[in-house]
Amino acid sequence: MIKKLANSLVACMLIFSMSVVAQSGSAQIPGEDGGLWRILGTLTYEKQYNDMFGFEIDMPVFGEEIKALENEMVMVRGYIIPVEGYRNHKEFIFSAYPYSQCFFCGAAGPETVMEIYAAEPVRFTSEMIWLKGRLVLNDNDINHLFYILEDVVPVRDPRR
Repeated sequence: MIKKLANSLVACMLIFSMSVVAQSGSAQIPGEDGGLWRILGTLTYEKQYNDMFGFEIDMPVFGEEIKALENEMVMVRGYIIPVEGYRNHKEFIFSAYPYSQCFFCGAAGPETVMEIYAAEPVRFTSEMIWLKGRLVLNDNDINHLFYILEDVVPVRDPRR
């Protein structure tokens, strides 16, 4: 289900990212605590020819700071993005920004969203929440987002 959703979203994401990368040097991502989104926003891009699209697209290049987080348990705060295909509360899209400002609305870059695969259902809310899971980096499968969080569980705000 999430793969079907991601296929549609990734095509838009790749085309949109070409203009975003050309227009902005680096993304301004929330993270007053120097959080995970700030680190994830440091990725760069390189052009790679894609047979499916028939032209070069920008593919992510993860720096050392991002690579150090691969397969590590991380905590991230953000927003559940209600998208078609979000049916079981265990697989969904998570964003650094609320729905009105998220990547899929054209206000942010692809580095500000991730696929979530939760261990148990996560109750939908439009409020910011914290999640904990194992970070997977994707720099070659256009059927998935750049960042994937697996074995996810909701956690209480660690600042409290």
